[in-house]
Amino acid sequence: MCDVSLFSVCAQGGTPAAKMEVKTSLLDNMIGVGDMVLLEPLSEDSFLENLRKRFDHNEIYTYIGSVVISMNPYRSLPIYTPEKVEEYRNRNFYELSPHIYALADEAYRSLRDQDKDQCILITGESGAGKTEASKLVMSYVAAVCGKGQEVNKVKEQLLQSNPVLEAFGNAKTVRNDNSSRFGKYMDIEFDFKGDPLGGVISNYLLEKSRVVKQPRGERNFHIFYQLLSGASDDTLKKLKLHRDFSKYNYLSLDSAVVNGLDDATNFRTVRNAMQIVGFMEDEVQSVLELVAAVLKLGNIEFKPESRCNGTDESRIKDKNDLKEMCELLGIEQSVLERAFSYRTVEAKLEKVSTTLNVAQAYYARDALAKNLYSRLFSWLVTRINESIKAQTKTRHKVMGVLDIYGFEIFEDNSFEQFIINYCNEKLQQIFIELTLREEQEEYIREGIEWTNIEYFNNAIICDLIENHQNGILAMLDEECLRPGTVTDETFLDKLNTVCAEHQHFESRLSKNSKFLTDHSLPHNCFRIQHYAGKVLYRAEGFVDKNNDLLYRDLSQAMYKANHSLIKQLFPEGNPAKVNLKRPPTAGFQFKASVGTLMKNLQTKNPNYIRCIKPNDKKASHIFTESLVRHQVRYLGLMENVRVRRAGYAFRQAYEPCLERYKMLCKRTWPHWRGPAREGVEVLMADLQVPAEEFSYGRSKIFIRNPRTLFFLEERRRQCLQDLATLIQKIYRGWKCRSQFLLLKKSQIVVAAWYRRYAQQKKYQKIKSATTVVQSYTRGWQARKLLRELKYQKRCEEAVTTISAYWHGTQARRELRRLKEEARRKHAVAVIWAYWQGLKVRREYRKFFRANAGKKIYDFTIQRIMQKYFLGLKSTMPSMSPIDKNWPNRPYQFLDGVHKELRRIFHLWRCKKYRSQFTEEKKAVYQEKLEASKIFKDKKALYPSSVSQPFKGDYLEISKNPKYQKLNSAVVEKVLLADVVNKINRANGKGTARIFLLTKKSVVLADQKTGQVKASVPLPDVASVSVSTQSDGFFALRLKEGSASATKGDFLLSSEHLIEIITKLHSIGATAADTKQLNIDISDEFLVQFKQDKVCVKFIQGAPKNGNSVSCKRKNNRLLEVSVPTTV
Repeated sequence: MCDVSLFSVCAQGGTPAAKMEVKTSLLDNMIGVGDMVLLEPLSEDSFLENLRKRFDHNEIYTYIGSVVISMNPYRSLPIYTPEKVEEYRNRNFYELSPHIYALADEAYRSLRDQDKDQCILITGESGAGKTEASKLVMSYVAAVCGKGQEVNKVKEQLLQSNPVLEAFGNAKTVRNDNSSRFGKYMDIEFDFKGDPLGGVISNYLLEKSRVVKQPRGERNFHIFYQLLSGASDDTLKKLKLHRDFSKYNYLSLDSAVVNGLDDATNFRTVRNAMQIVGFMEDEVQSVLELVAAVLKLGNIEFKPESRCNGTDESRIKDKNDLKEMCELLGIEQSVLERAFSYRTVEAKLEKVSTTLNVAQAYYARDALAKNLYSRLFSWLVTRINESIKAQTKTRHKVMGVLDIYGFEIFEDNSFEQFIINYCNEKLQQIFIELTLREEQEEYIREGIEWTNIEYFNNAIICDLIENHQNGILAMLDEECLRPGTVTDETFLDKLNTVCAEHQHFESRLSKNSKFLTDHSLPHNCFRIQHYAGKVLYRAEGFVDKNNDLLYRDLSQAMYKANHSLIKQLFPEGNPAKVNLKRPPTAGFQFKASVGTLMKNLQTKNPNYIRCIKPNDKKASHIFTESLVRHQVRYLGLMENVRVRRAGYAFRQAYEPCLERYKMLCKRTWPHWRGPAREGVEVLMADLQVPAEEFSYGRSKIFIRNPRTLFFLEERRRQCLQDLATLIQKIYRGWKCRSQFLLLKKSQIVVAAWYRRYAQQKKYQKIKSATTVVQSYTRGWQARKLLRELKYQKRCEEAVTTISAYWHGTQARRELRRLKEEARRKHAVAVIWAYWQGLKVRREYRKFFRANAGKKIYDFTIQRIMQKYFLGLKSTMPSMSPIDKNWPNRPYQFLDGVHKELRRIFHLWRCKKYRSQFTEEKKAVYQEKLEASKIFKDKKALYPSSVSQPFKGDYLEISKNPKYQKLNSAVVEKVLLADVVNKINRANGKGTARIFLLTKKSVVLADQKTGQVKASVPLPDVASVSVSTQSDGFFALRLKEGSASATKGDFLLSSEHLIEIITKLHSIGATAADTKQLNIDISDEFLVQFKQDKVCVKFIQGAPKNGNSVSCKRKNNRLLEVSVPTTV
């Protein structure tokens, strides 16, 4: 540890040691004294001053050996973070500064590693922070134990049980805004790995009197205010409640609202916690109904009424609250009303019914309210135990956490304070016994001689209270069970008679003469000298509170309720199980439960947390010395310190002791190679510590006096300073040398880089000069070569030019010669031709003189015709019927022949073209021809359809598996299958439909499902109406009176309008039994929709949706179709 502390000094210089983990000890950087056992000198004043000093520096935890003293800071401190949890995890108890996490970790590791059951006892008065301490312990254990889905669920249920119990068991008091008004002991069960399996909760003495009455400045239990503030309006309506606190007698109004407590938010937290713990929704509702019933019960008021026999009885003033309460619990109103007015007493076989006066009725009402709430709280604890109990039946390790009320001394102390202080006496007794036993076992284990320690044994006080024959509780039970008149005065008289000689009992009427002159004792009080001081108890109410009597009539009335939970809470009300035996008293039950708790605690290894409240103002940074002194006394903290210091004040294992103090001896510094005990012996001998000041155990060294420890700490502090100085000197020398070497290395690197830079610059200059010289030389050479090449090129070009000119001259000369020769030859030919003609004419003139002209004409015509036909043969056009080319006529006199030949050739060409057609193709062209007859020059859409072939089945309905069902539904052959839009007359919008045309009918089917929507026989179609424009709209006009005309005509739109109308017309023309279909082409026509006729009007314009046709409903009698203007 010393080495690490020294490294922390070096860490200030920024060296790598700063990254090392810095371990601290209980003795390092102490504010005051972290362990009261080491306090020197030891007195009550020095004890309080040490607590004050640590409290002022936010050190709220202090040790007394293994006991943790916790001061309530009344504010949040940053000492419970996840980093703190990791810091204290798996660390020695004294290794770090005092903290509640250290105790929780020590207990958890002892349970997990040593298989020792643990218990953590948290004590202190109200407002000292016991509940928060128990939460911190549980949260730490939950954080350090294992992980996993099931484990996390168990941890969450254990942690979420706290908000539920706090809501029903905590209340605002003058000392604490969240005071636990019950004692809680939770056993958390773990498996062999240390993972939580479940838990069991035990509750002790709920302050149920708070339900019906609260002291001034205090509140009832939290749940009442949370329910009224946080529940929804619907929930309050079901529970028949109002948000106004003033409407309920059981709720105090002066402290209904508490600063820092958000009842509405806390109610939602409680509901969520109940869900996590495992409450069903109907169970939560039942619990809220019982809480509402308690509030309603407090509003029931009684009025006196005299009977004819002179006896007084009571009657309920306003029965509205009684009625609502009975409706909530499912009780007959008359049954509960009678239970509040009469009391039945059974003795053997006799029953006596007596009336209740107003005071007795109010007592019965409050007793029922207290019992109802108390039993509900016990049921909640049982229900939580069912959810959080361990599921496996193997042996479990157990850690118990006891959060119980501390010693209470008020101005007016009654039965509750007596019971609470009795419990604290038992806890103090077991604390002293277990502490001494732990000390003795450690001494024996270490081989140290044990000497008996004198201490105050409070067994005599416990015996005064719990003795079976002469104890105060026994005499109180005896008085409650005694026949005759029993009052608090008779009980006090009995105490004065039996306990008069007891040295810890005082009373004004005691027979002990030394108290006769003590006038500070009232007549109806007695005083007990507890270990924490004298407490004055008022005997008034002891008998009634001990009896805790609930009339049997009320129990039976509750059992008759239809509410499932009420029957479980009042099993004694079952008429079939009437028990005339008197129920056990409250004192007897509490004594038995305390005895069970003590036996349970004695089987476990104890760990103590003593909680102290620094002031009564619930404010931070205020330390009230008188209040703290009072708590230190009644918690017995000084007694605890004296017990721990009676033998050896400090003990430590050899390894950490040697590690901490080895620098004090040259033989052990810096490393000891032998066993740790021998190193400690060498160390103590070298320091010349007197032998009587310490003893060697088997694994620890025991130091008797704190002065010896402080001597070692002072020597260690001085040595640390010397070592720190040495380390700083070495570190500074090393740092300076390192800096010098770094500078030297840097200078070498800088010089090397500079020389490199200088040489690079010099090289760049030389390289640049060389490049310039080279560039000039290369330029001169290039220019010289260029001049030579240019000269050579000019020479070659000159030769080429001269040659070209010469060859041109030669060519032109030859051309002129050839032209001249050709002219001469042509002239010779012409002259020869003229000469031959003259010669022939002279020779044959004698033969053709009479009809020579006609013959020459005929010959000429014959030659012309021959030449015409031979020319026509070579210029004949193609065989395509649409080819309109034809050779020009050469002579005008051939015009008629030329036209006739053209007509004959076209007819012959068409015949040859038709001979190539199949029957199907002929039918298509026949339909095209028919379409031309119907629409040519009548419908603007027709020209664009001429080039489109008529396919007929556009959907391939026979091949497509999607339309298999539709194909099977149509018997005839489908001539045309297409998708059309059926126009809705209501809004002009289209719906996609499948349009099928057969030889006998028109079928419309749904496009998605293929279901047939309409089937119209062709004889029922009277006509078809279309517009003259380029749209695809057409109307199927049905014959009036036909079966198909019940729903009216069909207005459809299709991209293949020309083909659909043509096929409909052709089918009507060929069928023998069908009249030819009438085609009406007009921009305005009537369509019959059911009983109404609607005009469909087509106009040209710019539609909204681009270039598409749009249909819009104008009124009930007009549909307007807007068609884009064609350019």
